Amino acid sequence: MQAINNYVIVDKIKEEPKKISGLILTDETDETNRYKKANIISAGELVEVVKKGDVIFYDKHAGHDIGYKDELYRVIQARDIVLVE
Repeated sequence: MQAINNYVIVDKIKEEPKKISGLILTDETDETNRYKKANIISAGELVEVVKKGDVIFYDKHAGHDIGYKDELYRVIQARDIVLVE
């Protein structure tokens, strides 16, 4: 599977629940966090800053999900990436 143009295919990273002041925050309760963490599976030829294997944070409202070989991935545009680890 190969992304084209300025698209990036990512695999979401499930994060462990966080504890803040004794409260456990899961993905469902941490609604104020707008950004999600993911691994890059494929980057299109117009994407210059990131490459396969990079860990990024992206806007959770961006893109759409796609199923491929019984796995669920997210397709986003490079402009929706806000941070590279």
